[in-house]
Amino acid sequence: MSSTSRAGLKWKAQMRAGVSRALFFHILGALILFQPFKAWAETKPPLIGFILSTMQEERYQRDKKVFGETVQKLGGRVAFASCNNSEQTQAAQVENLLAQGVKVLVIQPVNGDTATAFVKQAKQDDVKIVDYDRLIRNAPIDAYITEDSYKVGQLQAEAAVKYTKGKGNFVLLMGQAGHSVAEARTAGVLSVLKKYSGINVVAKQYHPGWSPNLAMQTVENALTQHKNNIQAIIANNSGMAHGAIQALEEQKLIGTVFVAGADSDLTAIKDIVMGKQQFEVLISINDMARRAAETAMMLARGQPIISDSKVNNGVMEVSTIHAPVFPVDKSQVEQRIVGTGFHSREAVYGNAKF
Repeated sequence: MSSTSRAGLKWKAQMRAGVSRALFFHILGALILFQPFKAWAETKPPLIGFILSTMQEERYQRDKKVFGETVQKLGGRVAFASCNNSEQTQAAQVENLLAQGVKVLVIQPVNGDTATAFVKQAKQDDVKIVDYDRLIRNAPIDAYITEDSYKVGQLQAEAAVKYTKGKGNFVLLMGQAGHSVAEARTAGVLSVLKKYSGINVVAKQYHPGWSPNLAMQTVENALTQHKNNIQAIIANNSGMAHGAIQALEEQKLIGTVFVAGADSDLTAIKDIVMGKQQFEVLISINDMARRAAETAMMLARGQPIISDSKVNNGVMEVSTIHAPVFPVDKSQVEQRIVGTGFHSREAVYGNAKF
């Protein structure tokens, strides 16, 4: 080989080496520049989606407030939505929150059966699901936060039996069909009432959207049909209990017919203080929203969650956390409502003296 050829080969080898070194340093520089971005992405506060079925009832202001404050204290961010009890709206809100890049979706389903599709959609994006308040059936959810709804119904029925001495015509105002809470609270009520042969459930009705107005109509119809011979009304929530009270007021039956609700909305507690309603069940919304937020943040950070039981949703045993429930009548308002700060003294009593 001539000296010229050898020189040419040497020059090409040097060129290749130069290109390789340049490429190496280019890649190395890119990696070094990428590290701060990677670190920032990994330390950026996790975004938690929180979807409530509705903001119709006063209690949901509390759910939203406590949940948001807890997530923020734990170093996360919240993207919130509500759905006006519409399955179509909830579907759109789920898509919106997933598009925002939530790491965990906490959802109170409008319908526990159809919400299965939302879970599958979230799982495709590797998003964890915390089921809030109402059970989502036949879906791979990561945690379930709720109250003991069956116990709520039992407490209501026990108070009604005591008031009526286990006799009379009863009206049962149920929430929206397909809701696990409505079904469980109703089952709890019936588990007690069935023990008393003197009790006759003359009306047992679901109410779309847990509507107080529809509940009022149900009570009006029952009063008309039975010529005001109704001894007790048990409602699945506070709003429908207030609807019942409005129907009783029209017939001047306030104070003579037992009324029970659940959730301890401010209106219901004020009705108890004024003698319009006899009983409520206090669900510790503070505990439920706080535990939901804590669980969501644990899942977002890949930490093991802490549950107190398991609930079968049709396809799996779901890790479940129950918020405590407490009976409230007029004698217990001071201790369980005002004393715990659930509602302030001023909000409950105003300027009235009782």
